[in-house]
Amino acid sequence: MKTTFHRRLMIGILLMIGARIFAAGQDENETTERTNRPYAGVTLNALMEGHPTTDALRQMLPRFERETGIRVNMEVIPYSDMTAKSYLVLSQESDEYDVYFNDWANAVGLVDAGHLAALDDAIADERLNRFVDIDDFVPTYANQPFYNGSRYGLPMYGESTFLMYRKDLFAEYGVEVPETFSELLAAARTIHEATDGDVYGITLRGQQGIHAVYAWAAFLWGAGGSWFDRTGRLSLDSAEAIAGTQFYADILNRYGPPGFANFGWTENRVAFTQGRAAMTIDATVNGAFNEDERESAIAGLVGYAPVPVADGAELIGGQHSLAVHHLYVSRYSKAQEAAFLFISWATSKEVQARGFTIEPHSGVTSVSALDSDAFQDRYGAFVPGMLAALEQANGEASIRAVVLTGEGRSFSAGADLKSGLIGRSVHGKLQYEYRPVLSAIATMPKPVIACVGGSAAGIGLSMALQCDLLIMADNAFMLSPFTTISLVPDG
Repeated sequence: MKTTFHRRLMIGILLMIGARIFAAGQDENETTERTNRPYAGVTLNALMEGHPTTDALRQMLPRFERETGIRVNMEVIPYSDMTAKSYLVLSQESDEYDVYFNDWANAVGLVDAGHLAALDDAIADERLNRFVDIDDFVPTYANQPFYNGSRYGLPMYGESTFLMYRKDLFAEYGVEVPETFSELLAAARTIHEATDGDVYGITLRGQQGIHAVYAWAAFLWGAGGSWFDRTGRLSLDSAEAIAGTQFYADILNRYGPPGFANFGWTENRVAFTQGRAAMTIDATVNGAFNEDERESAIAGLVGYAPVPVADGAELIGGQHSLAVHHLYVSRYSKAQEAAFLFISWATSKEVQARGFTIEPHSGVTSVSALDSDAFQDRYGAFVPGMLAALEQANGEASIRAVVLTGEGRSFSAGADLKSGLIGRSVHGKLQYEYRPVLSAIATMPKPVIACVGGSAAGIGLSMALQCDLLIMADNAFMLSPFTTISLVPDG
């Protein structure tokens, strides 16, 4: 009896001690968990471009979610829709999305409007910067997303443009790699005619909007033209700009595929990788698709070279473009620290080094990933051409500022209401004519100065106010006519 009582007493004591030890261990585990995963349970919403980097990231995302306890919902939309949707959401100061993915040329306008968060404090914060290695980013990419001395983005991918050509067809028909516009035209004609049009001489983007502009810009610069002249005036009507535009239209109409006016990035890439064209000029990231046997019927048969230029042209800058797409954190996000943790992980060298092995992608922004044996083995065929294009990317270094002014007695009298909205609805006029101009001013990497004499009325007022600096003559005045009938100003 006594023995039984003592035995039960000992068992009870041991159970109590065990329970206390278990509870203490549980408390310690919870403390460790909070320290290592302080944002566990947070859900982020990210608005992402449809791009191979996004596709690869989606496949790697479970690892990030396990490591941090942060859940990420990615909404993927076409790049061509990204800017319009970003402006629409952020202009309402909405916290619908915590993270945005876009190129800097478009995002800088969002920064100027105060919609995106500066990242400098987070990068310096030891609680948040475990994935960050700024020095590992390609300098050309890393030095871009700054505004008034602060960094606003981390580079996800970057690209320039180059000429891609079929080495086997060039050898078969005795064609030399073109260096000038006339040689490019001759090469396209030779192969197009030799194959009776079964292989198009060249394919290029022609879809209205950013796609056509991206391809056409190579011919603008290659002809010695520029968006602006040395005084900062718009110069798309210069002899060089007209010649470059005419050449772009001629070579496509003569030797390009039918329906090229509907070709965006995807359509143009597929036409080339499926062997339907002998040449293309497009983004350097396309090289990854050319060399991937899962995507391409011409892997191993493609050569890479600089974009040709007009015979005897004197270039302003270079003939290659530069586009860098970054991840940004919304200023209206209620989880900015968690959002930064996500974008720094997504752009980290470890994620980039793995990403290009999952989806065809050569626009990595990590130096260590670019230098890796895996990258060289996979994409070594076009790396020299890609790096050369990046070095020559057109920065318009000779232009230090852009001056916007009017012809005649006034800066702008506003829209021509007498002529009416020919061929456009009010929405179309604002969206496709006025908005691109206002966006171009807002996203200009150089300072834009408005010199106003006489009236700056209606949409002209909006353009003047969009500039970085406004200088007004003694006779200058501003007028917003629509406010007199209780409507918001133009633009």
